[in-house]
Amino acid sequence: MTRRSRPSARLPSPASNHNIIYVGTGEAAPRGDITYGDGVYKSSNGGKTWNHVGLEDTRQIGALIVDPNNPDVVLVAALGHAFGPSADRGVFRTTDGGKSWTKVLYQDEQTGAIDVTFDPHDANIVYAAMWQVRRQPWNFSSGGRGSGLFRSTDGGVTWKRLSGNGLPAGILGRIHVSVSGADSRRVYAMIEAAQGGLFRSDDGGGHWQRHQ
Repeated sequence: MTRRSRPSARLPSPASNHNIIYVGTGEAAPRGDITYGDGVYKSSNGGKTWNHVGLEDTRQIGALIVDPNNPDVVLVAALGHAFGPSADRGVFRTTDGGKSWTKVLYQDEQTGAIDVTFDPHDANIVYAAMWQVRRQPWNFSSGGRGSGLFRSTDGGVTWKRLSGNGLPAGILGRIHVSVSGADSRRVYAMIEAAQGGLFRSDDGGGHWQRHQ
């Protein structure tokens, strides 16, 4: 039996409608024996039945989030093809429950999105992490100019890159980002870099400090 895909680590069920569930397929850990997925699936009856709703060539989906106030609004962090260049990578957004998708954050054909998360107090505030990565049978390359941390203040329609102000300089690799449930101004980012580690912001991503 051929193994086709594995679901993304996040299987969100929006607070507005717990019967609506989205799953992103593929593996976001580009190992030598990595398998790939075929996009996003949706259930409207609590997981009893599923329909494919697009993004079939994104291959590896790192994260998927659903607007807690509107289950038709979904953001997908797509890593893309692990072994070669592809334009089907970045952050994708739907406002019609997966009928159509818009690529809202894209760097280049070598760089995909590995993480995306809402501010739990304000779904207009979104953070995303881009990762330039390549898996080859004889090599693994993590990091490049495309990697970085981004923030949106309009629900993921437009994005601004966060840099400086305490974030590590130079080439960045894999990044994961999370917003505190107690204080939306506190943001954490785990960053792969020469001077990487766990970074914290207390002003919504404006300034950062590294935890020793």
